[in-house]
Amino acid sequence: MTLINGLSGLFPQEGNIPEEFTISDPIVQRRYLCNGEMRIWDGPMQEVLSPVCVESEHGLQQRVLGSYPLLTEKESLAALEAACSAYGNGCGTWPAMSVEERIRHIEDFAFRMKEQRREVVKLLMWEIGKNLPDAEKEFDRTVDYIHDTVDALKDLDRTASRMVIEQGVIGQIRRAPLGVVLCMGPYNYPLNETFTTLIPALIMGNTIIFKPPKLGVLLHQPLLEAFRDSFPPGVVNTIYGDGQSIIGPLMASGRIDVLAFIGSSSVADILKKQHPKPHRLRCILGLEAKNAAIVLPDANLDLAVQECVLGSLSFNGQRCTALKILFVHRKRVDSFLGRFCEEVDRLICGMPWEAGVQLTPLPEAGKTGYLSDLIEDARSRGARVVNHRGGEIRGTFMRPAVVYPVSSGMRLYAEEQFGPVIPVCPFDETEEPMRYVTESDYGQQVSIFGTDPDVISGLIDVLVNQVCRVNVNSQCQRGPDRFPFTGRKDSAEGTLSVSDALRVFTIRTLVATKQNQTNNTLIGTILRERKSRFLTTDFIL
Repeated sequence: MTLINGLSGLFPQEGNIPEEFTISDPIVQRRYLCNGEMRIWDGPMQEVLSPVCVESEHGLQQRVLGSYPLLTEKESLAALEAACSAYGNGCGTWPAMSVEERIRHIEDFAFRMKEQRREVVKLLMWEIGKNLPDAEKEFDRTVDYIHDTVDALKDLDRTASRMVIEQGVIGQIRRAPLGVVLCMGPYNYPLNETFTTLIPALIMGNTIIFKPPKLGVLLHQPLLEAFRDSFPPGVVNTIYGDGQSIIGPLMASGRIDVLAFIGSSSVADILKKQHPKPHRLRCILGLEAKNAAIVLPDANLDLAVQECVLGSLSFNGQRCTALKILFVHRKRVDSFLGRFCEEVDRLICGMPWEAGVQLTPLPEAGKTGYLSDLIEDARSRGARVVNHRGGEIRGTFMRPAVVYPVSSGMRLYAEEQFGPVIPVCPFDETEEPMRYVTESDYGQQVSIFGTDPDVISGLIDVLVNQVCRVNVNSQCQRGPDRFPFTGRKDSAEGTLSVSDALRVFTIRTLVATKQNQTNNTLIGTILRERKSRFLTTDFIL
């Protein structure tokens, strides 16, 4: 790949990396957690390359961070057996434990997790190229999410702590776990988005098999002991390796009750089809998105530009919630492009630990080549890169490219680029971007920018039936975590938020009896003498 002189000083020499962020020796991870034990793997290992390259006398080279185990079907099925045994058809120690007791275990884990903050943050920078403030934010937000989940469960349990009498029947309705959950998170938020499924599944009494994403594996190593020491044996198990070798057998066994997967719809479809009883498989899926921004003729351009830059290029555009295509009214497109390109070109490129850096190297192998192909396809069909030196590449880094005018027939119009390439489409009538959103295979979010309440309200009323979040004069985003996060069509299955996640990993279960003197006495004795963990009116403070 051609090296660009303008980026020649981007990557550091080994001696120029600040000591506090240096990883001096490769991290050779041979441990994995199974049935409460740290087991040692002595088989083949997968080398981990950092997106951060280092200048040396041999040229530009990706830094070798370490390696992790390439487990086999045997180890994968052993983890499954451990998780099934710990669940014990709902009679295991963990699912049978009281809500209050499970909360104490989760809080203990959160305490132990916080002790590993520095190491996890450093690995977030080195493994996936996330800048220091964003890496710290991901860690802290994940800890906050754990505490918010605990609070949400307390609220849920308080609501369920009362008895209901309906048509002469006494009942108590609570939520019960589903069984063994397979958790697979994404590389762009390998900690936070993984834990937004793992933690609620765990706290509700399910047992877990956890496979880290292909990129962002080593950063979970510092947390293995916290998992081991915080939960009973078999409740949390980790597996590593090629998905076809270790995930296929799990699904084919039919013993996975819940699939929590964040990734591509094509992989999700394969996994679901491997399960012999798909009607018994609960799926919580976060998949692709091609979120659009619609900039109307009366939009505040200063605001629209600011939000579109953040929305399209935060973490290099590697977010499912990123703005991946911008529709701008033809009357404003020239002014918008001028300001937008100016702001894009001001973004600071550099290494993740450098102060103020907003654009960093890309972790996926071959990503810069793929993005270049998208740009060349658009060029061949009449578009051009309109910002200064957009699309220039050095090693694993690509300078953001603003591509205009993009139209149907170009790959950038339909494909989710998941990187720092921003397609801009002019439009004359709002029916054009509305048709795009309606006909898209994806239906996660949309952003609309404008000031006319009549126009905005009309768009809202249509768009809420096409996507699951309409952002007015703001970028697309996931948070706050108490808001529902989901998508239509090929973008998601199931809903996540702090409270919704507790529900998707459980099922409503009730105990009921006809109201008469004998039953009243029986239920009263059980409640008064606290003989049942399920049937109880205890109130968690």
